[in-house]
Amino acid sequence: MYIHPINIWEDEPQIIAFIRQNAFGTLVAQVNQRPHGTHLPFVLDKNSDGKAILTGHIARANPQWKSIPDQSEVLVMFQGPHAYISSSWYNHENVPTWNYLAVHVYGKIRIIEGEELLDHLKTLVNIYEEGRPNRVTVEGMSDNYLQSQIRALVGFEIVITEVQASAKLSQNRDETNYDNIVAQLSKSELDLDKKIASEMKEFKNRKKKS
Repeated sequence: MYIHPINIWEDEPQIIAFIRQNAFGTLVAQVNQRPHGTHLPFVLDKNSDGKAILTGHIARANPQWKSIPDQSEVLVMFQGPHAYISSSWYNHENVPTWNYLAVHVYGKIRIIEGEELLDHLKTLVNIYEEGRPNRVTVEGMSDNYLQSQIRALVGFEIVITEVQASAKLSQNRDETNYDNIVAQLSKSELDLDKKIASEMKEFKNRKKKS
């Protein structure tokens, strides 16, 4: 994706945390010579070789998996909070814009089956059941039911080869305008506006400490 130089995001621990907090991403690959996207929950982990990976699964009925050759390159997109920035918030003439956080992950994909797929499903469910009342587990499901569900799925592992991350948070504004944007977003009734305001505050604090 295009990233303006001032918005390049390179802090690895922050990016890892971002992916895990916004793990419902979009798998993009070619199907019948057209771009095809599937919206999925992903698990960020490391394989036995210590390489960073994403694991996921799609419906067997989804034609996307049949069109992706083994070890071919795919793209996974993760979208974070975003917010409209009105030019009325500046102390000078300007145009409106949009602030956002986004991460694109490229990697080599392979299909996983059997125990690998089962391990992925266990991990995925455990992550999202953590802290919930009446927590469920894959292990607690009857074998016949579990196997019937697994037959309808295709699992995959993506070995990450490149990460592109953009944090567009009004870094090009002076302190007066930056603080006013934060103030305007903070008093908005929209949750996404408040989240971007929080990200901007954290960015400013990190900049002061660096």
